[in-house]
Amino acid sequence: MTAMTTAAAESPGSPALNMIVFGAFVAITLYVVYRMSHRNTSTSDYYAAGGTFTGSQNGIAITGDYLSAASFLGIAGAIAVHGYDGFLYSIGFLVAWLVALLLVAELVRNTGRFTMGDVLAYRMRQRPVRAAAATSTLVISFFYMLAQMAGAGGLVALLLNVHGKGGQALVITIVGLIMIFYVLVGGMKGTTWVQIIKASILVLCVVLMTVFLLGKFGFSLSALLDEAAANNAKGQAVLEPGAQYGQTAISQLDFISLSLALILGAAGLPHVLMRFYTVPNAVQARRSVVWAVSAMAVFYLATLVIGYGASALVGSDTILASTGRENSAAPLLAFEIGGTLLLGIVSAVAFATILAVVAGLTITASASFAHDVYANIFRGGRAEPASEVRVARLTAVVIGVLAMVGGILANGQNVAFLVALAFAFAASANLSTLLYSLFWKRFNTRGTLWGMYGGLGSCLLLVFFSPVVSGTPTSIFPGVDFHLYPLTNPGIVSIPISFLAGFLGTVLSKQKADPTKQAEMEVRSLTGIGS
Repeated sequence: MTAMTTAAAESPGSPALNMIVFGAFVAITLYVVYRMSHRNTSTSDYYAAGGTFTGSQNGIAITGDYLSAASFLGIAGAIAVHGYDGFLYSIGFLVAWLVALLLVAELVRNTGRFTMGDVLAYRMRQRPVRAAAATSTLVISFFYMLAQMAGAGGLVALLLNVHGKGGQALVITIVGLIMIFYVLVGGMKGTTWVQIIKASILVLCVVLMTVFLLGKFGFSLSALLDEAAANNAKGQAVLEPGAQYGQTAISQLDFISLSLALILGAAGLPHVLMRFYTVPNAVQARRSVVWAVSAMAVFYLATLVIGYGASALVGSDTILASTGRENSAAPLLAFEIGGTLLLGIVSAVAFATILAVVAGLTITASASFAHDVYANIFRGGRAEPASEVRVARLTAVVIGVLAMVGGILANGQNVAFLVALAFAFAASANLSTLLYSLFWKRFNTRGTLWGMYGGLGSCLLLVFFSPVVSGTPTSIFPGVDFHLYPLTNPGIVSIPISFLAGFLGTVLSKQKADPTKQAEMEVRSLTGIGS
């Protein structure tokens, strides 16, 4: 078994077949995007698809946007290598939607038009708040894109047996170029249909893999888990808490920090919040979240079986020795149970996941810059729709290029871990200000700016001086050591800083909140009148 999987790790399946399956998906989605492109006649069409999607359609699209390379590649790898502790990602990503459903989805849909900045600036001074919202959106989107691009590099390196950094960099560049095309041509409507197609295939794929795996072990989960422990370097420890986060006090704090970031981050993710504007009303926004949570629950339960299945049939040593390391667990498992054809299908699904999520992130970031910065700051809210869309497209190209460069630097990191950093940024910069804006009458412009910049700045500073960037063999710069902060996730510090900064900024400011605007926002957010 070990010899066979080692060979698989070196050059699994047929690279030609893998690329044919992937090419077929790209061709189909490019056609869909092209067909939708002629309908992008206004800013509403380009940013929010004209609000024409139903709750069920948007829920599946949210699933596609949310189930990134972290969900499919990173979580399966984390469970395969670290066992129970790796499943924390699945739990955190899923439970996070309760916060979004109960506190954010309906209110954000009623209050804004296209971006998170619309909500935050509703009763504040427009220029500084929109600038802060755009800055936050761009930073969060960039970190989220790092994970997708790193996943793309590792996956193609595995499929095509590309070991050199130059070849992997070329692959990341190609993925980035296709993603830019999706956004430039299709706008929100085109990328939404790509998300729907991708989410449907992804959930179906993991369900079929789960059923097949359980069948291989006589539908006995205990038998699968015993085999997983037998083929894992950590032995029985992978079936219990603590294999990754329970060894020291620092690792336990890291566990709490990661949990906070995962659970509180989803409600502050700009590309998720923007999805609520693609439906016609608040009822459909709520329905979107219900559909999304249902689909995700199925998916994340399946990742438990797939992760332990990879440990059982492939082995943790083989996974870590492969080109993509932890991110290669799901593709190697697909090759083990279904041969070349299943590997090609799973690889195509993983590629589709990366492309679709990065396209969604890019359109969110470009929309935030064009709508919040260009249209409302530079042009004072009087920008022509055509020029605003043109600026959004130019911004998409710039963001795409930056994502390619960042993905090349981050190549080799576990993608679930990288996405957890993006969640920490979202929870630190956005969640406190969103909740204060929606529920605290006294909240004002200074509180908004202190909360956003305080959370974002502290998060950036802690990540820069953490083991993520330097000081360990798995750091982005492993050859140097300037880390001062011991945890790999900053959430346990930066999230409270954001809430505290927003509170202090408000109570120490002499500026009073606008009671008229506050009352108007409250009525609008709760009833949808005027949305």
